[in-house]
Amino acid sequence: MTLRRFWLVLTAAVLSISPAVFAQPQAFTIEQVMSAPFPTDLTAASKGGKYVWVQDDRGVRNLWVAEASEYRGRQVTHYAADDGQELSDLSFTPGGDAIVYVRGGAPNRAGEIPNPTSDAAGAEQAVWIVPLGGGEPRLLGQGSSPAVSPKGDLVAFVRRGQVMTAPLVEGAKATELFKARGNEGTLRWSPDGTRLAFTSSRGDHGFIGVYDLTAKTIQYLDPSVDRDASPVWSPDGRSIAFVRRPVNKGALPFIPEREGEPWSIRVADLTGGVAREVWRAEPGPGSVFQGVVAENQLFWTPDGRIVFPWERTGWVHLYSVPVAGGPAIELTPGDFEVEHVTLAPNGREVLYSSNQGDIDRRHLWRVGSAGGAPAPVTTGTGLEWSPAAADDGSVAFLASDARTPAHAEVMAGGAARRFLTPSIPADFPSKLLVEPQQVIFSAADGMRIHGQLFLPRDLKARERRPALLFFHGGSRRQMLLGWHYMYYYHNAYAMNQYLASQGYVVLSVNYRSGIGYGLNFREAIDYGAHGASEYNDVTGAGLYLRSRPDVDPDRIGLWGGSYGGYLTALGLARSSDLFKAGVDFHGVHDWNVVIRNFAPGYDAGAHQEVARLAFQSSPMASIATWRSPVLVIHGDDDRNVPFSETVDLVEALRKQGVEFQELIFPDEVHDFLLHRHWVQAYHAAADFFHRTLGGGK
Repeated sequence: MTLRRFWLVLTAAVLSISPAVFAQPQAFTIEQVMSAPFPTDLTAASKGGKYVWVQDDRGVRNLWVAEASEYRGRQVTHYAADDGQELSDLSFTPGGDAIVYVRGGAPNRAGEIPNPTSDAAGAEQAVWIVPLGGGEPRLLGQGSSPAVSPKGDLVAFVRRGQVMTAPLVEGAKATELFKARGNEGTLRWSPDGTRLAFTSSRGDHGFIGVYDLTAKTIQYLDPSVDRDASPVWSPDGRSIAFVRRPVNKGALPFIPEREGEPWSIRVADLTGGVAREVWRAEPGPGSVFQGVVAENQLFWTPDGRIVFPWERTGWVHLYSVPVAGGPAIELTPGDFEVEHVTLAPNGREVLYSSNQGDIDRRHLWRVGSAGGAPAPVTTGTGLEWSPAAADDGSVAFLASDARTPAHAEVMAGGAARRFLTPSIPADFPSKLLVEPQQVIFSAADGMRIHGQLFLPRDLKARERRPALLFFHGGSRRQMLLGWHYMYYYHNAYAMNQYLASQGYVVLSVNYRSGIGYGLNFREAIDYGAHGASEYNDVTGAGLYLRSRPDVDPDRIGLWGGSYGGYLTALGLARSSDLFKAGVDFHGVHDWNVVIRNFAPGYDAGAHQEVARLAFQSSPMASIATWRSPVLVIHGDDDRNVPFSETVDLVEALRKQGVEFQELIFPDEVHDFLLHRHWVQAYHAAADFFHRTLGGGK
């Protein structure tokens, strides 16, 4: 064959290849889709139009601030390592010239601070202060939960359950403010800075205490056998309102509780020592307290009203009641739930996020504390949460959408929304991501379940792909139609996008006992340790995928973490014929063990029927029918799900000859603190599914 003839044949061969071969979508890596910084703890200064938040850039956590009128974000701390040391509890000093914060995680029951790098020098949790005008952070003392005095002269914080104070002048040392029984927390200064309110947790009951810095005395407000929490000062500093939750020693976690002895709001007069009930929940729905995401559960307004959450209608809503007493008025009516809440600087308006009219997203709203029609602050197909309002009329918040990861935005002076900082790397694969679709399918028992469906971009007609179910943790969570507002699930959303890019059909399932769909859905009959009714949602989701023409019915897997790990293990244990492989991140395998982790006084022997049902609701009860391979991933300093849950599961799988792989992170906690551990775990999960389900590119 002549050279010319060779090139003619080669050219014809190339032209005969289907155009689809050249139209394959570009690939992206796990590292790229997890490269965007994640913002948290957005906080407004009391004056000066300033905001601060934590920016987690691939495990390197720093504080960023933005100020009027440019609102251009700038970094004020300069930590440089993916070292697993969290930043939290942010607050401005009264003058707005410095930020007080906590670095390091909370201790476990053995008193050990998280140390996921296994640093031989150990780790600490401490309170720091950093000036906005430049300069290095300065240590104030070991502890957490700082509260800066309105006088601006000192900060109170908690160390090993006791209250400490540290003067804000350089060189001063922290000292114990007072000695008291119990574990102290929720520190709240009086408006004039002369007294400090706190909660005192004492096992089966809890008090509201007030320490007088001048008299050096402690006063407990209206003590009872119940649990008192969420203290809030009146604007004049003469009274404190708080939430009282009736004692219920029979209540256990992960068991439905739709009704109970009604909770109440009480107000104590500090001068006369008189306490009175301002409001009490009605029997029935809403009688068990359900809170919102807020600095405090009660808001005392300048016009003498208390704003609070209540679930009377079967949905978490905001209400307000006069401090003098009387009927409560509903501020946010409708079939939706309120989640992130803050009081505007004027004290007469409430900003909040909800899924009103858009049940699988979040948007921001505002409403008067005395009533009136709620008004939207944000709309569209994105997500907005964590509103913070400054005294200059601006409103900052965190936001995302299906392709744009979480970031900070601001609305000021009537201008359109804008980013506080350019936070998305140049090689972040926004254009290669898919828009998840809302799907609603039937569980095995007929309950309607919401999910988000991720379809591969290169999916062709009549083509069958491997498929995966994803289950969130919690279970008090809700996955959404975009990047999530919590770090753990922001990562999970990234992983689902990556799996879709690798050719999998992915369904993220909002199973019963999650939030967003009302009280009866959250407190579902026989959920969790009381019957595992969510298993109906697992099988319903699996059957839904199997019925789709684009899914290979013989290649369906599932994955999830924590409570999602529980449902993954439950699906594999009970339905290995339907689910061919799974990845179980720190999952629950025996409810009796995990209940005791959250309720240390739980005695299975004293609750024999509860314990029997709890075990029957666990994957370990069905281990004999588990045949599908599994990858288990766990950190051995997990404070939520004991590491023994994975130890016991592996022992049982070995005895039965079930194929398993394991990825263990020494000294890592439940919500992995190291970014590189997330990347390593997701690589291991993807490789496992590629091998067991034949997926991947």
